[in-house]
Amino acid sequence: MRLQDQVTLVTGGGRGIGKAIALKYAAEGAKVAISGRTAADLEATVEEIKAQGGEALGIAGDVALEDDVARMVQATVERFGKLDVLVNNAATNLTNIPITDLTLEQWERVIAVNLTGAFLCTRAALPIMYQQRHGAIINISSIGGRRGAAGRGPYRATKAGLLSLTETTAAEAYQFGVRVNAICPGSVATDMIRMLAGVNAPDRETWIKPEEIADLAVFLASDESSSVVGAVIDAFGASSPLFR
Repeated sequence: MRLQDQVTLVTGGGRGIGKAIALKYAAEGAKVAISGRTAADLEATVEEIKAQGGEALGIAGDVALEDDVARMVQATVERFGKLDVLVNNAATNLTNIPITDLTLEQWERVIAVNLTGAFLCTRAALPIMYQQRHGAIINISSIGGRRGAAGRGPYRATKAGLLSLTETTAAEAYQFGVRVNAICPGSVATDMIRMLAGVNAPDRETWIKPEEIADLAVFLASDESSSVVGAVIDAFGASSPLFR
């Protein structure tokens, strides 16, 4: 029970990596709030946590909207009394679209969710954590944040920006007892990668399990990582450039 009585908020917590993190956090003794835009996914995850004896709260909302973010954080604190861990996981992506074919609306939506959303959630959570003099923020970036690629402009730009935001926030927050770190997953078996790669992707058998990323998120939320600050942990698995 490495997160006993810790209060955690996981954005995009209704499915994929976010759901896996929420379940692992609950299994480690945390009280878990999850946010997302699909109420049915949130409800299913909350019920799964409760069935395992955990405490959970689902909050429907869009991380790209300032008022929604304020409501997510407020609801978490009102229900559980504090906020110890924030996981900025919510993200969206597009199919393979060259820069010349991107619309401004497509570009701005990916930026709004993946990068602005993480900023808004971080900005809302930090004053609470500063007052407590402790906390942890974990940003879920991507192998795509390490380099660009054809057709992946908006997504990879946001994930690279998230790494810089991680380091900036870590530098500002450490004096207040708040640690900020990031995880860069490789190809993880989620609905997003299935949409991008297709059901017949030749390497789908080697995709990382969401639970493997969740294990790292538990480590970064726990006291075991007390010396880890402003770090980016690559979790590429078989998709590592080392194997290409």
